[in-house]
Amino acid sequence: MVSQIIVDQPKEPMLYMIEWLQTLQGKKQHGHQNQEKNELNNLRKEMKKYKEKYAKVDDEMKVDTESEESEDEEEKDEVDKIIEIKKQAIQTRGQRASVSAEAYGKFNKKEDFKAKVIPKTDEQKKRIQNRVIQSFLFNSLEEKDLNTVIDAMDEKRFKAGEYIIKQGENGDVLYLIEEGLLDCYKTFKKEEGDKYLKTYNPGEAFGELALLYNAPRAASIKAKTDSILWALDRETFNTIVKDAAMKKREKYESFLKNVEILSTIDKYELSQVADALTQQIFNHGDYIIKQNDPGDNFYILMEGEAYATKILKEGGQPEFVKDYNKGGYFGELALIKNEPRAANVIAKTDCKLLRLDRMSFKRLLGPIENILKRESNAYIKYIGK
Repeated sequence: MVSQIIVDQPKEPMLYMIEWLQTLQGKKQHGHQNQEKNELNNLRKEMKKYKEKYAKVDDEMKVDTESEESEDEEEKDEVDKIIEIKKQAIQTRGQRASVSAEAYGKFNKKEDFKAKVIPKTDEQKKRIQNRVIQSFLFNSLEEKDLNTVIDAMDEKRFKAGEYIIKQGENGDVLYLIEEGLLDCYKTFKKEEGDKYLKTYNPGEAFGELALLYNAPRAASIKAKTDSILWALDRETFNTIVKDAAMKKREKYESFLKNVEILSTIDKYELSQVADALTQQIFNHGDYIIKQNDPGDNFYILMEGEAYATKILKEGGQPEFVKDYNKGGYFGELALIKNEPRAANVIAKTDCKLLRLDRMSFKRLLGPIENILKRESNAYIKYIGK
């Protein structure tokens, strides 16, 4: 074709090449027709052989695939079982992470609990009781449960400089301080070392987080002075203290939601206040607070009625100022100002009150002043200044 193009030198080379090829194809078609048919038949035979061969391979591959799929299904089932077990374990740990989530069932019954009794003298029991009532962890216990806890406590003595607990260790007891001072340290970054957080005083308890959340110790506690502590085991804590704390929190939270000054605080703050409250009983005619006395407690009336009186003129007699009914509160100024009581509050009937000690609250849960300041519009009318 190229040689012919050089000879003919067509004006339209492309058209010339197309025509030349078409002519050539016409000439060859007849002569090679039989040969092409033979080649086609041979190709068909070869294709048939390959199809038969690969059909067998496909069948074998299918069997292998089904076997692999079966094995995969078995492996998947095993993996699913493992995942389910892990989920159950995680859920179990999650239950331990909540004060109210201790589960009791067929194999975990409260009546199966046998309280530990460590012999003590009456003097020791009295010492423990004097400290226990100072800790909010134990102030919701009934007398019977309180005695069970006291019986189960084990005396531990530490010299100044000794570690009571170390960060990262497993924890199976909480400690109540009878005597001594203890410093709390926490390591946030290894390169920075221990950071001092606070000092624990007699009457305070620590180590409950490891029991509540089934977690390692969150900080280290070191004796600053020679100290006497009382240790309470996990089982007694979970069965007695934790259950009482749960009931107390639920009861107090439900009540506090209807207290005007606390009605708008968030759920977390409310639970913290509930944990810090202690209950106090007054009989008809008792003075709950007295005018000009120092004041550092905030009271909420849970049951009964009370009224306030105030000496308005020097040398005069107290005059009626205000009535208090269920949900009423007073003494809030003692939490935000260092001033004497501005009035008397007297029990009109037998009363059950919830008391919040400002210093204890600051030490344990944070200042209540921020809540009161935020809610200032609700109580400013009672300040009188």
